[in-house]
Amino acid sequence: MKFKTVLVAAAVLAAAFSASVPDARAQAPEKPKLTLGVGGKALLYYLPLTVAERKGFFKEQGLDVEINDFAGGAKSLQALVGGSVDVVTGAYEHTIRMQAKGQDIRAVIELGRFPAIAIGVSKAKAASYKSPADLKGMKIGVTAPGSSTNMLANFVLATAGLTPQDVSFIGVGSAASAVAAMRNGQIDAISHLEPVLSMLEKDGDIRVVVDTRTEEGTRALFGATNPAAVLYLKKDFIDKNPNTVQALVNGLYKALRWIETATPEEVAGAVPEEYLLGDKALYLLAVKNSKPAYSKDGIVSEAGMKSVNDMLVKFDEEMKSAKVDLSKTFDDRFAKKAAQTVK
Repeated sequence: MKFKTVLVAAAVLAAAFSASVPDARAQAPEKPKLTLGVGGKALLYYLPLTVAERKGFFKEQGLDVEINDFAGGAKSLQALVGGSVDVVTGAYEHTIRMQAKGQDIRAVIELGRFPAIAIGVSKAKAASYKSPADLKGMKIGVTAPGSSTNMLANFVLATAGLTPQDVSFIGVGSAASAVAAMRNGQIDAISHLEPVLSMLEKDGDIRVVVDTRTEEGTRALFGATNPAAVLYLKKDFIDKNPNTVQALVNGLYKALRWIETATPEEVAGAVPEEYLLGDKALYLLAVKNSKPAYSKDGIVSEAGMKSVNDMLVKFDEEMKSAKVDLSKTFDDRFAKKAAQTVK
């Protein structure tokens, strides 16, 4: 009888243990090899993606992620819609725009809790600039037309009663090409991200007149936080590949946690040398300026959703009449699970 009791106890323990351990096969990514689109990977806006790639956080999750780097966020969105990439790291606002067009694209983790975009006017125009109304007639450089840098500039114009047609937007790409465009006199102002901003500021090429690199600057412009970079994808991909999505979110969540405690020197050591733009000290400053912008929990708040929607409605006639269910723009299940499981 004692022997039988021991056997029963052992069986109960084994069953309890197996129930507590996730089935590895059930959690394996359905699509371990996939393609990710991004618009300007060298920008600090997308640092969590670079960290997840370079530190091997995707590989830890059983993923082989091929990254396609486009000139701007609008281009990576086009690639997702066209089917040439599976997922995108891009601006949260794109999910709202696509929902308004009847395309079910959803974000699954927040990477940036405010835009970290600034608008700077050239030193030739700085003295005459008094308010956003003075942007009228200027050539404004953005990463790419339709990108988040373009959208923020549109919103700033709208606060002054101007429309996008009152200026000329010029796609200047990211990093070195954007710096060159300003220094060569191709543009009068620029709406851009780090490390481009710090480089142009340091050498006196621009005077920053609108700044969302800080929470204070973001609230001053929008009246609330304003989520920025996210991982977004089509809903049917989420439905068919939930383990793959969870693996992607886990990798990016781990990158956010790493960035939170990393020094600027550690960040500089983790990215490709060319991202430093030939000036490591300046890159370290840009990292320091950017760190407050990264998400703390990977969750887009309801207030953040509304803030971005209000921004789009401000300058986009199509969005003014659109009825968007904002709850469909962000699926919080994966970030919440990552918070519980990722160490």
